[in-house]
Amino acid sequence: MRITIRQEDFNSMLAHALRERPDEACGLIAGYDREDGVREIDRVYLLTNTDHTNEHFTIDPKEQLRAIKDMRANGLKPLGNWHSHPESPSRPSEEDKRLANDSRASYLILSLMDAKHPVLNAFHIENTDAGKTVRKEEVIIIMEENGNG
Repeated sequence: MRITIRQEDFNSMLAHALRERPDEACGLIAGYDREDGVREIDRVYLLTNTDHTNEHFTIDPKEQLRAIKDMRANGLKPLGNWHSHPESPSRPSEEDKRLANDSRASYLILSLMDAKHPVLNAFHIENTDAGKTVRKEEVIIIMEENGNG
C-alpha cells in the first residue's frame, strides 16, 4: 500500500514528537482510501500519551473520542494511528505488534533516533496462523504548492 501525507502534517507530527521527548508521542490519522489504491491522509490528530513513557503509548480516550467525532463530522475515514520512537528505529516493537489489533489500520512510526534526520515509516500488521505479520507500506510526503503567492 502507498500512503500520502502532506509535508505540513508531517511537520506537525514531528514538532509534537519533539515536544513530547523523552516520551513517545501519539495520535490518529484520517482520510480516504482512493480508488487507485493510495491511502491519502487528510488529517493528523496530535493526542496525549497517558502512559508518559518512552516505551509505549496509550491514547487519551476522551481525545480519541473527540478525534473520531471530528472524522465523522468531516466525512473522513479512520486510517490508523501514529506514534514516535524517541530512541529506537522506525519499525514496530514487539509491544507495537502485540497491540496492533486492527488489520485495516496503517501504523505510522516516527523515529527520532537522529533528530536531525527523523524517519517516518508505515506498517500493516495483521494476525496470521504464524503470529503477527508485518508489511512495510510506502510513505510519500507531499509538498504542497502555495497558490496564494
